[in-house]
Amino acid sequence: MELPLVVGVDGSDSSLLAVDWAVDEAARHGLPLRLVHGSLWERYEGAQPSFRTDRPAEQVMAQHIIASSMERAQLRNPEVKASGEVLPDDAVSVLLRAGPEAFVLVTGSRGHGEVAGLLLGSVSLAVAARAVCPVVVVRSGDPIRQGTFGRVVVGVGDPAGGAGAVRFAVREAEVRGCALTAVRAWRNPAQEPVDHMLIADDAARLREERASAGLDDALREAAREHPQVDIQRRPVEGPAHRVLLKASAEADLIVVGAQRRHGHFGLQLGRVAHALLHHAECPVAVVPQPV
Repeated sequence: MELPLVVGVDGSDSSLLAVDWAVDEAARHGLPLRLVHGSLWERYEGAQPSFRTDRPAEQVMAQHIIASSMERAQLRNPEVKASGEVLPDDAVSVLLRAGPEAFVLVTGSRGHGEVAGLLLGSVSLAVAARAVCPVVVVRSGDPIRQGTFGRVVVGVGDPAGGAGAVRFAVREAEVRGCALTAVRAWRNPAQEPVDHMLIADDAARLREERASAGLDDALREAAREHPQVDIQRRPVEGPAHRVLLKASAEADLIVVGAQRRHGHFGLQLGRVAHALLHHAECPVAVVPQPV
């Protein structure tokens, strides 16, 4: 059974951009699309009998959000099979429960009611940090890129811990027919005195070679299974979050892993994923990796 793409909608401009991205993604993969909206009106309305014949305003609004999102999805691509439903819970709970049966969860970067100055909304952050499946956050401040650069970027840290992110990224590059750029950051040693410059240069060269070898290890299986994908390896000196933020400026999608520790129920995002979700210049995919 094909798992659907699940997109959370709340009627905000950000969630409508997420719908657009999700429709295109569903078409690329040939998957159904499921639109969900979390609303608590049923929980409170069901607590006591109601003798009203008209529908509560909250119910009308929730159903309007789903109907308008469905219409937008169908107008964007009528060939994508889409369904929509209102679920009686908060948005985060609705999306997290949908995760185990989703190919990917898609959210906008900020919903209704978020403080204007926030770079990332609380729903998007919570879902990206806790979901058991990949999560894509479509940033509302940036245009949705349709092959603008012809490049998917994946950040490669620990080869063992980032296997899921690499698999996701190479699959995305394959369905898009574009190149995959794998980036691994390395740090230059502290500045040495002049008489030690040769030693410092050798140390820097060694670290770059180790980063390159780490890329080879992380990408070996993906390259063997997807030989048609042009995989470009880029060991880059600098802090990982800054290196990947710079790479996002010329990417259609950037992918990063996030470790999930069993039994830990708090937010589980590393510094790199957190920085990308707040500042990247393209949609960000966070792929969980069990520890």
